[in-house]
Amino acid sequence: MANLYEIPLERINGEPASLSEYQGKVMLIVNVASQCGLTKQYEGLEQIYGRFKDAGLVVCGFPANDFGSQEPGTNQEIAKFCTTNFAVNFPMFSKIEVTGPSTHPLYQELIAAHPQAAGENRHGFRERLEGFLREKHNASTNPEPGILWNFEKFLVGRDGNVIARFSPEITPDDPQVVNAIESALAA
Repeated sequence: MANLYEIPLERINGEPASLSEYQGKVMLIVNVASQCGLTKQYEGLEQIYGRFKDAGLVVCGFPANDFGSQEPGTNQEIAKFCTTNFAVNFPMFSKIEVTGPSTHPLYQELIAAHPQAAGENRHGFRERLEGFLREKHNASTNPEPGILWNFEKFLVGRDGNVIARFSPEITPDDPQVVNAIESALAA
């Protein structure tokens, strides 16, 4: 398994980056989209970031256009949308693919490290999503362990190991997520 800190990334403004600058911090890594029914989770992500950043949490947003073409904009358009509509201050990275044959190496490693997402409602959400996709797009969801939809969340501990994965319908302020963050920060 590759070291998450060594995988080359790009900030949303095009600058080269990596997660190495967050070594020793807890990271919540999320694939995001601007035109999704879950887009309002940006608010919760920003609130969680504001609440825990001084304790060592960093939220990392990775725009992806993999699900229903719900992130069609350029990196510049995405950055403007996030800042204007949700006052996002957490780090945002360039748009990547999180599913399919061109899945970004970061997401390949995240999925391999934690192939199952937590969430009581995961199967109910998957079933509703399957119905929506069949009806609107004649498509279906990714099989597990693939990313189910926008706003799936990975929690990475201070040591760089993936310690939790949360299904898209689990909001950032859900007690499961908050408790996991608090435990990771205390470790």
